Amino acid sequence: MYELVSLVNRLKSGGWGMGSAVTRKRNKTRTGAAQTRTQDPEGTRRNIIEVASEEFALNGLSGARIDEIAARTRASKRMIYYYFGDKEGLYVSALENAYRLVREGEAKLDIQGLSPVDALRKLVEFTFDHHHQHEDFIRMVMIENIHHGKYLDRSKVIRNLNVTAIDKIKAIYARGLADGLFRANLDPIELHWQISALCFFNVSNRATFSKIFGRDFGAPRALASLRRNAVDMVLRQVMRADKLPKD
Repeated sequence: MYELVSLVNRLKSGGWGMGSAVTRKRNKTRTGAAQTRTQDPEGTRRNIIEVASEEFALNGLSGARIDEIAARTRASKRMIYYYFGDKEGLYVSALENAYRLVREGEAKLDIQGLSPVDALRKLVEFTFDHHHQHEDFIRMVMIENIHHGKYLDRSKVIRNLNVTAIDKIKAIYARGLADGLFRANLDPIELHWQISALCFFNVSNRATFSKIFGRDFGAPRALASLRRNAVDMVLRQVMRADKLPKD
């Protein structure tokens, strides 16, 4: 009887290594997760920003919850505060990342060997496609406009990022002027505004236009038509009348 009781007690206590092995495995898993976060802080930071961007785009700044963001990432709530300070700091970082993505895409455009007209066409096409493929970017910009640019104003990063967008348009426009293709006295910042407006509206107002007019403006044929028209309107705005292609 003594031997039986002793055997049961040893099994419960893990005296033969069974319970302690499970404990060691659990501890190892926790330690491994912690080490992964510690060894890849930049990866963890990117993961937080990606998830936070989705939450902010869906729920806005006031509606997004740090608890929900932490639950969807490999980071703890405490770690999020460590990296970003508070929810507003995380929102600003997500906004910066959204602008960074579009500017990085523009930087990769291979337009040096293209004519000014083809370079401008490619830039408009890229902007249209990027906005269509990154609806979270559009929603975050809309949310920031609701806040009157309050949080964007805190970021020097975003201002510096958008300088490159204007520089690219300036370079294309200067080449077009030199070749006698573009109209004189156009403002590159206004041109950037007009390109953005055409491409932005395609995403921001798609749902309401589709409902009001009973047409799916997100359908492939509709998008292809809107994309062509965006390019055509920008080129007609910029090119000299005598250089426009004959219909």
